[in-house]
Amino acid sequence: MPEERMQTPVHDVVGVGFGPSNLALAVALEEEHGPGVDAVFFERQAEFGWHKGMLIDGATMQVHFLKDLVSLRNPSSRYSFLSYLHGKGRLVDFVNHKTMFPTRVEFHDYLEWTAAAFAGRVRYRSEVVALKPHDDATLAVVVRRDDELETHLARNVVIGAGLEPVLPEGVRAGDRIWHSEDLLTRLAERPGWDPRRVVVVGAGQSAAEAVEYVHRTYPNTEVCAVFARYGYSPADDSSFANRIFDPEAVEHYYAAPDEVKRMLMDYSRNTNYSVVDLDLIDELYRRAYAEKVAGVQRLRILNVSRVLDVREDPDAVRMRVGFLPTGESADLDADAVVYATGYRERDPFALLGEVGKDCVTGPDGRLAMERDYRVATEPGSDWNVYLQGATEHSHGIASSLLSMTAVRTGDIVRSIARRSAPVAQEA
Repeated sequence: MPEERMQTPVHDVVGVGFGPSNLALAVALEEEHGPGVDAVFFERQAEFGWHKGMLIDGATMQVHFLKDLVSLRNPSSRYSFLSYLHGKGRLVDFVNHKTMFPTRVEFHDYLEWTAAAFAGRVRYRSEVVALKPHDDATLAVVVRRDDELETHLARNVVIGAGLEPVLPEGVRAGDRIWHSEDLLTRLAERPGWDPRRVVVVGAGQSAAEAVEYVHRTYPNTEVCAVFARYGYSPADDSSFANRIFDPEAVEHYYAAPDEVKRMLMDYSRNTNYSVVDLDLIDELYRRAYAEKVAGVQRLRILNVSRVLDVREDPDAVRMRVGFLPTGESADLDADAVVYATGYRERDPFALLGEVGKDCVTGPDGRLAMERDYRVATEPGSDWNVYLQGATEHSHGIASSLLSMTAVRTGDIVRSIARRSAPVAQEA
């Protein structure tokens, strides 16, 4: 067993994870309360990184650049995307570019630029493995670092552990079977690779981007896109539909009865789930049509189809793909299969551990959430646990997304100030 040692200081705030959500929280704490707040963040990665395996050159963000870490909370922040551009000497160039959607590579550079300013508050290669009650007002945060366990004390814990990739039941990642989040990482491990065939499974944005990138990067490779739909579905990013991502929409969703919540969720799914930017759809269709005209098809769209069986052998992945309308099936051998099958919210109960018994749950067994993203607790528990993620059931589809990050972290920081005297006194 690793040795456990006690760290005695009581932190005002401990952040679990240091992705964009808790990075925005660090900024909000500094801007709202100054550097005197004792906040520390634990991140299991060795350095800051956000979906690095999908930083495909040319791929753009799907949110407006003003929905950065801070602007909707504090437009004058020195940590805004515009401040980043100014600091990099590219503000005029970006304006001349006439776009509201920076590339994913550039936005990631903005996140790294901001994270560097808070390097002193982050402990990388450090994983929070458990929360335990310490007393009525304090939690013990158990951290694994360098094969040792440290226990930190905190009045407020903010969980921003991100999402976890999902593979279909029975499918395991391997040397030739990948989740799309590892696409560029896996390809970088294969310099000079010249695959005969790559299969991409999925119908959402990540799937379409993977298809486009592999098809563009490997000119001798047949790329097969397999999905159950008839075609890629365009994202509804029209002005009225986008109001589901307004801060006011969170208020509406939180206050709505359960049947209205279900209606709103069903209505808004095509703004975010299993949909693709129309420009990318058009580009893939253009390529497929051009190849059909030329009589040599490298891009094959296996629509209305499903993977019936997959097996990884040392020299190939053996697949059976079924065509749903007729039930016919065909065998495919591929050098690699990329599953762009999405992500799911991490189960907060897995981390809450002993603290979970003091948390209130609803009839569905999920955590009861207060409007300020605080987990509802039984009387007598004066410590606070906040969730950045896993709140879709209570706060709606936008609540845990990047587009709401600035506003959400502002809500959390103000809640901490109201509930926690030590932080409030620093203000």
